[in-house]
Parts: sequence; C-alpha cells; structure tokens
Amino acid sequence: MAVTGTADHLVWEARQRRPAAIAAILAAVLTLAGAVYGGIVFADVPRGGVLEALQRAARPGPVDSLPSLRIPVYQFYDDHAAGVLLSTVLRALGLLGMGWALTYLAVATRARRPEFPRIAQYLPIVGAVLSAVATLLSTVATVIAVKDFLDGPRTVAEADKITQSGLLVTAQLVNLPGLLALALGIVLTSLNAMRTGLISRFLGVLGMITGALIVFPIGSPLPIVQCFWLLALGVLFLGRWPGGLPPAWEGSEAIPWPGTKDDRRRAAADGRADLPAPATEGGSARKKRKRRA
Repeated sequence: MAVTGTADHLVWEARQRRPAAIAAILAAVLTLAGAVYGGIVFADVPRGGVLEALQRAARPGPVDSLPSLRIPVYQFYDDHAAGVLLSTVLRALGLLGMGWALTYLAVATRARRPEFPRIAQYLPIVGAVLSAVATLLSTVATVIAVKDFLDGPRTVAEADKITQSGLLVTAQLVNLPGLLALALGIVLTSLNAMRTGLISRFLGVLGMITGALIVFPIGSPLPIVQCFWLLALGVLFLGRWPGGLPPAWEGSEAIPWPGTKDDRRRAAADGRADLPAPATEGGSARKKRKRRA
C-alpha cells in the first residue's frame, strides 16, 4: 500500500505505475481470452430435448426416476472439464489483475481528493478477490457435481441435485457481494479519478459503464467494453496516452483534464487569454453584427 507523505507517495506511485499498467493490460488480455476460449469449448455442446421434455410433462405420474434428458450435456461438460477449468482460471486471473490496477488508481485518486472515501479504495481489490474465488469455486463445484451424477443413476432427481451442491451454493453467496463491491469500486474510482484529472472524461464515463455492465451484463457475450477500458488504463499508466501522463499525476493536487470547463475557468482566473471564448459568447457577437448590418 502507498506510504504516507506527499513526496513519498509520488515516489510510490512512480514505482508502482508500471506494475499497475501491466496488471491492467494482462487483465484485459486474460479476460478476453477466457471468454473467447470458453465460447470455443462450449461451441459444440449438445442441444435439444425440448420436445421430449414437453412429452414427458404431459405423461401421468412422476418423472424423478426417469433418465435425465441432460445426460448428453453433462457428459460433454465432463469430457471438456479441463477446458472449462482453463477458461475459468483465465477469467479469475483477469479479475485479480483488474483489482490490482483499480486499487492503484483508487489510492492515487484519494491522495488528491480527500472527499473520496477511504474504504472505497479497497473495494476493487476486495471485490476482485471475492469474484475470482467464487468463479473458481463455481466451476470446481460443477465439475465435481457432474462427475458424481454421471457415476450415479443419472435420473431426473439426481440431475436436480447438481445445482444444489453445497460448494456451488457457497460460490454463489460469495460471488454476489464480490460483484457488487467490484462494480461499486469501479464506478466510484472512475468518477473520482476523472474529477481529479488522473483520467480523461472519456475513460471516466467508460469506467462507470464497465462497472454497471459487471452487474447487468447486456449486449455482446464478450466483455469488449471492459477489456478496451482496461487496455486504455494500461496505456495511460505507461505514459503512452496521447499527450503523455496528465498533469495531475505530477503533483499531489487535483488538476482537471486539459480542455474541461474547470480548466478554462482556472486559466481565466490566472489571466490567460490563449483559450477560445465560449461558443455562446461568439454566437452573441455574431447576432450583434447581423443586427448592425
């Protein structure tokens, strides 16, 4: 964690900036790789059985003792367990990398913005660790439950027990607070980092969208927005962003990103006349010239 003192903190930031950049870039790559590889693994998963399921439902009597219609699916899952686990490990590592990079940005933000709650700077790493653990537990629990099912009578009743596994329920209970903490940490860090000038308005808004998509995943099954945002953060931390590192990284005070309204007001207060006048003033001037004509 960062050391105390303005000068010492800036030294800490400079020392940790490159590892944080690598963590952000790896998080983007690993997250996308895990999602793509998972899609490849499940591309040939057996489908169907809906019509037979409806026919069973119309028959009189219980169906618990009948063979489960999902046996082909579970057999496929068991045959590709190694690929499923690898995809899960990639996504879990991506979560940890994102938590590391976001925690670095959160600590840097709070050093320049005391209004940023202290507890908020720990939300990204706590949420990322919980989500990563829950992701691994969920896959391991499913693999074990599916194997036990295939080794048993393979009935409808036994198939229903797969989702009732104690380890799987535990993973779900851990995952909920993890996702909420991670999403809230991303949103708060992005908003406050944008206000301090450590990231641009574009990256700040994109970060808040990323946080929302973690809780409400809509659109493409691939986390394109999240991966692009993480890559952009990594490029920014490395100083490869157009224009280099923002001025706010060089000191211990918040400096709005160049080109914002706050930046224009500060320049006006300093007596600078090199910034263009607001469009409303120009519009008023043009209207006056038209009236005189």
